[in-house]
Amino acid sequence: MDNDVRQALEDFTHRFCHAWREQTGGWPASEDLYGVPSPCIVTTTGNDVRWQPQPFTPQSDLSAVERAMDIVLQPAAHQFYTTQFAGDMPALSGSQALTLLQAWSEEDFQRVQENLIGHLVTQKRLKLSPTLFLATTPDEMEVVSVCNMTGEVVVEKIGTKQRKTLAASLSVFLQELQPQVI
Repeated sequence: MDNDVRQALEDFTHRFCHAWREQTGGWPASEDLYGVPSPCIVTTTGNDVRWQPQPFTPQSDLSAVERAMDIVLQPAAHQFYTTQFAGDMPALSGSQALTLLQAWSEEDFQRVQENLIGHLVTQKRLKLSPTLFLATTPDEMEVVSVCNMTGEVVVEKIGTKQRKTLAASLSVFLQELQPQVI
């Protein structure tokens, strides 16, 4: 399953970059990441950066999150966050608009781990089953996450038990995801 997630993420990223090039003639652009160092940066323009995905180096995983929370995480989550460095990618899962989150650099990966720990601490305090966020949605109170108990990908209302299943697994979710060029 681990390699399925890695391959599905690489395939989606390829589809995303291809769609961007088809519509704009260049690599994906981000104003939000302007001025933030990353191995992904191809070029910088007046107000944005153009990026392409890069292999995730050095070898790492989410074991720091596991140690901090004293839990074992879904192998799919490890693969999702350590396949590549890339910019965040807008997409559709069915009719659900989302922005797939990615680590932009080694420093950003550290921040992502801290945010995952904060998310898990809040869930533990509220006695909710653990999830690991993968994407934001237009509703700032909802995120797309992988359920650590089942491996399903869900849209969850932050701080509540409200969850709607989007896919049976992370690899299926990524395979069905449709890129959105903004």
